[in-house]
Amino acid sequence: MGNRRTFLGGLLTAGLATRFAGAQAQGQNPKLPQDQKGGQDTTPENPLAPSADKRILEENQKDIKKKVEKLYDLATELKAEVDKTDSSKVLSLNLVRKAEEIEKLARDIKNRSKG
Repeated sequence: MGNRRTFLGGLLTAGLATRFAGAQAQGQNPKLPQDQKGGQDTTPENPLAPSADKRILEENQKDIKKKVEKLYDLATELKAEVDKTDSSKVLSLNLVRKAEEIEKLARDIKNRSKG
């Protein structure tokens, strides 16, 4: 029984040592993928991608500016409506609709700003 334990312990030690040595060898000499053109970098470069991204960002910024201007106009109209009506007695349906439209527009601006 002692011989069996010694044998299994030695086998386990040899296996671990082999595994450890193999892992170190792979870490020191990593294999780099090469193509048939002599190892040149084959990542395709698209010079239009940065300008396309920039164009999209500029369009997004213009859209946000338009929506902010619309939001300002709606808020001004809402303020004028609140000043005209006595909301303690009567709640105008138009007032509620403008407030909902402002809320929806503000959420859209917030979501576009986050990206």
